[in-house]
Amino acid sequence: MTPVPEKRIPIDDLLVFHQLARSLTSSFDLDTILRTIIEHMERFIEAEMWTLLMLDEARQELYYAIAAGGEEVALRDLRVKVGEGVAGWVIQHAETLIVPEAENDPRLRDELNGKASKVRSVIAMPLRGRTGVQGVIEILNPPSSQLTDYTIAFLHILADHAAIAIENARDVARIQQLTITDDTTGLYNVRHLYDVLTRELDRCNKLGQPVSLAFLDLDRFKQVNDVHGHLVGSELLARTGRRLQELSRKQDWCFRYGGDEFVILMPETGAKEAHAQAKILHRSLQATHFCLKGGLELTVRASVGLATAPLDGATIHAIIGAADDRMYQVKTNGRGEVRGA
Repeated sequence: MTPVPEKRIPIDDLLVFHQLARSLTSSFDLDTILRTIIEHMERFIEAEMWTLLMLDEARQELYYAIAAGGEEVALRDLRVKVGEGVAGWVIQHAETLIVPEAENDPRLRDELNGKASKVRSVIAMPLRGRTGVQGVIEILNPPSSQLTDYTIAFLHILADHAAIAIENARDVARIQQLTITDDTTGLYNVRHLYDVLTRELDRCNKLGQPVSLAFLDLDRFKQVNDVHGHLVGSELLARTGRRLQELSRKQDWCFRYGGDEFVILMPETGAKEAHAQAKILHRSLQATHFCLKGGLELTVRASVGLATAPLDGATIHAIIGAADDRMYQVKTNGRGEVRGA
């Protein structure tokens, strides 16, 4: 009997796989990983366009995270619902879809809706991680000679490694988020305040752009804990933190400093503008009625001190110290006001 010749993987393909695996394990930055995946897909298989869609679980939609082949702008704002189009079908069924002749396939029309170039064929593969399908890789208009069992099998291997790398990057991002987030309020914690304030003060020193900080202390908050208990106190702190975030501008940062103290960092904001913004926020916060569990309704009052760099100094301790001093001046003169320089 004549022995069956052993099928060997071409060395070029092994190099693509080796370099991809190496690149994916060298970074936990999601954008870098996504770009690396597309670049290696381009090297392995010919096509007119390569896209990678990620799942927005909250909205149950896919968005084009990255694309190569000249249609990036057309796809940037396009969304695909789960179950619709090629990518939506792949996410819903967690299966690879190969469409060699796309002209009469309604899934292509549903997905691209005329916003990208004419699609004649497509390979779409799910990115399956430990917790489910996270996204879809699409290869549009590959030559018919590329639609072989070997090519599809090799793409599956690449997609599996890509899914693991994406999931690892997301896990790292979640862990990093936990290290800079306050458990009770969901706001950034004091550790992150020092990091962000350091960067803003560097910008202030180099570019001459001011940065302001509001130090806010809730008045007589201990009475809430004494009268209603610490569970109610924690709930009120959490609700207050969320309200501060709602009342702050998009460019501002909100932090829980500790206990019943909060900080609002206002980049590129001078003393006069910061005082006006703090007054508006302060007034709106004190007018808020918090409806808590059990039908309890409470309000909060606060004393606020402001500081601005470089007017009040150029270091972290100088700015926080100046704002803290002014907040205590408010405390000793009746509470419930905003004091700036």
